Amino acid sequence: MVAIIDYDAGNIKSVEKAIQRLGQEAVVTRDADLLRGADHIILPGVGAFGDAMEKLKKYELIPVIREVIDRGTPFLAICLGLQLLFEESEESPGIPGLGIFKGSIRRIPDTEGLKVPQIGWNSLHFPRESRLFRGCQEDAYVYFVHSYYLKAAEESIVSAETEYGITIHAAVEKDHVFACQFHPEKSSEVGLHMLKNFLDIRRA
Repeated sequence: MVAIIDYDAGNIKSVEKAIQRLGQEAVVTRDADLLRGADHIILPGVGAFGDAMEKLKKYELIPVIREVIDRGTPFLAICLGLQLLFEESEESPGIPGLGIFKGSIRRIPDTEGLKVPQIGWNSLHFPRESRLFRGCQEDAYVYFVHSYYLKAAEESIVSAETEYGITIHAAVEKDHVFACQFHPEKSSEVGLHMLKNFLDIRRA
């Protein structure tokens, strides 16, 4: 069973439908016991960093997220979900993130000819091998919607990059925790392939 964490964030339905399209059972939940028993967990999200952290706190999801990650459950964070895994965001100064990884979320700088937020398709570069991107071609196109981007402190966890005026850390991977700034559930067949790769990963 795939558990999709429900904390009143946007974009949950499209993730649920993508998992079901792959023939897997998907449950949208904030129930701690269901999350503990899941084979895979997804933290999706579209919205503001500070508001999202408040919702995770309100629904008492922060300790459960830490617990399932510590237990080795395959965990995928998408878009805002990726940002929440890090220490802080310029979008919400003074509000700490989950701190699963070291690094910060920064606003995409204004660049002539490029709009912020970035909305649309962009190509990925893979600086190292990744289980999430196994079988994906270099320069694969995926769908982004964001005004803030990740600057990871540890280059060794960065599994995909993209260019949008600057180099953006588009995905990270460490052990059984995966995260991507783009939306695999909205990235056509290549995105479904990435989600299938995630679902093929077993508990550590």
